[in-house]
Amino acid sequence: MKLYQGKIPESEFMQMREGALQTWPTGQDVDLEDAVQYQRGLPDSMNFAKKMHEADQAKQVLLQPRAGVALVEEHIQLLKFLEPECDLLPTTIDAYTRLNQYNEAQRGIEKSKAAGQSLLNGFPAVNHGIAECRRLVESLSKPVEIRHGTPDARLLAEISFAAGFTSYEGGGISYNIPYAKKVTLEHSISCWQYIDRLVGYFEEQGVRINREPFGPLSGTLVPPFASHTVAILEGLMALEQGVRSITLGYGQAGNMIQDIAAMMALRELADEYFQKAGYNDYELSTVLHQWMGGFPEDQAKAFSVITWGGTAAALAKATKVIVKTPHEAFGIPTKEANLEGLKCTRQIVNMLADQEVPETKQMLWEVELIKRETRALMDATLQLGNGNIAEGAVRAFQAGVIDIPFAPSLANPGKMMPVRDNHGAIRILDFGKVPIPEDIRKIHKELIQKRADIEKREASFQMVIDDIYSISKGRLVGRPR
Repeated sequence: MKLYQGKIPESEFMQMREGALQTWPTGQDVDLEDAVQYQRGLPDSMNFAKKMHEADQAKQVLLQPRAGVALVEEHIQLLKFLEPECDLLPTTIDAYTRLNQYNEAQRGIEKSKAAGQSLLNGFPAVNHGIAECRRLVESLSKPVEIRHGTPDARLLAEISFAAGFTSYEGGGISYNIPYAKKVTLEHSISCWQYIDRLVGYFEEQGVRINREPFGPLSGTLVPPFASHTVAILEGLMALEQGVRSITLGYGQAGNMIQDIAAMMALRELADEYFQKAGYNDYELSTVLHQWMGGFPEDQAKAFSVITWGGTAAALAKATKVIVKTPHEAFGIPTKEANLEGLKCTRQIVNMLADQEVPETKQMLWEVELIKRETRALMDATLQLGNGNIAEGAVRAFQAGVIDIPFAPSLANPGKMMPVRDNHGAIRILDFGKVPIPEDIRKIHKELIQKRADIEKREASFQMVIDDIYSISKGRLVGRPR
């Protein structure tokens, strides 16, 4: 599949659509002009991009859960149950759809009907088709986003936009490297250029649809500079295809100063690179994902982790926070647990709404460190692409310039090794081939060594393992016991 430099020509795009819509029978129901008219007919209160832009301007933190079940009526009931306590609604897609296994998804629907309960881990929107998805959207009063994890989400995008969903999560890197093993980056990025071009087409027709690259990536000790690089690259590729509402995300790491600094740096860096590329007519917002790693099994302790994530989002002035539940250690949460996570987060966000964190010397130092690290990766990637951002991203992974910790993809180098410093901030034990300047490498080494000296042990892979499990065991830093 071709990686485009610049916007896909409309004639080529329309030819590409013919093939994508043949993937499953419900795709043949998509009429692009009807989809545009349907989107135009939605009230402003149902438009995700407008809601995000208004909140960003007002410095308001919006709450959004994750949620998705197999059957339409049950999914409607679930979202209506959560709707009073959140600002934005999700539709989390099932694993079969993420793998484009629509026959298996259909069997899951039939088995769920027979069992009287969902036997899928999400909502199979492609199988349900436009009419049923519109029924879902029309039953709600708040904007709904598609959240999934799909390398090739072209058909899902076509059906989603035709059905009235007004935000779409993911990207050619962020929905491949952490989710798939054997899908090539060339394939996934090409698929997501198509999706962004589809959003760009709606934009040309006066319909604004929000796009949100997936910030947390593998969700395990990901340093800010790695996730920021992916987010900004996917933002640039989206802008290139005509997207104008972009929400860049970051997964909470745990050290409050580093998390706030990361959110500050993300926005500043995004504006810097977007404007350097010649874009000024975009709406940028941010999202913080509450802790994506292991949770304590004890629900009271889990609420503490949720509150810490809500605190980070509120103090960092994120536009949106993705809310976790006290059932994270057990699997798919009940709707009651999902609601409790929202209530817990709402309380802390409201309490901190009028408070600000002073820009201390330590925080400003962290912001500048993250910006320098991210620029090192971004500049190397753009240079490798020689004007083609998509090609640059592929070559950056091939060269080890970008490396995501603990990601399963064969396209990911898997050489960089993160660890926490003595205060719980994420530093790098082994940089692999990531082109971080030597003076910054020295800073990381010294900070990690300080922790090793205090714990009276070597800085090693055992320290990394301890950090992976630390929060589920009641600490941020994985100290030996």
